Amino acid sequence: MAQSKNDLSVSAEKYEVTGVIEKGCEFEGKLCFEGMLRIGGTFRGEIFTNDVLVIGEGAKVHAEIQAGTIIINGEVIGNLVAKHRVEIHKPAVFRGNIVTPSLMVDEGVIFEGSSKMVSSKPAPIKSFLATE
Repeated sequence: MAQSKNDLSVSAEKYEVTGVIEKGCEFEGKLCFEGMLRIGGTFRGEIFTNDVLVIGEGAKVHAEIQAGTIIINGEVIGNLVAKHRVEIHKPAVFRGNIVTPSLMVDEGVIFEGSSKMVSSKPAPIKSFLATE
């Protein structure tokens, strides 16, 4: 992920990969971690981190997610709250709602849902959803 000096995004390179749910693995439950976690398999449940979550191409995630930065390349169904940034890259499929100060969606991504841009600390997803 190349970045210019003027890019305000949070660099995933500064985080050490602290966990991987690889292709062929399935996990269900509540996941909390520090650093960077990459999901390549299947996950259902809740994810909480102040750091970076990467959902790889081919991954299937059905979860409520609160993270610092969320990078999606696979399929995600659920609601996202990101403190810093959400990036959705082709060939991703996203269905749900997003609350974040910065959102980047590549051309060709399937995005079904809504987004709410916030300037500072995101509101809890429940209050965002209650306004619909």
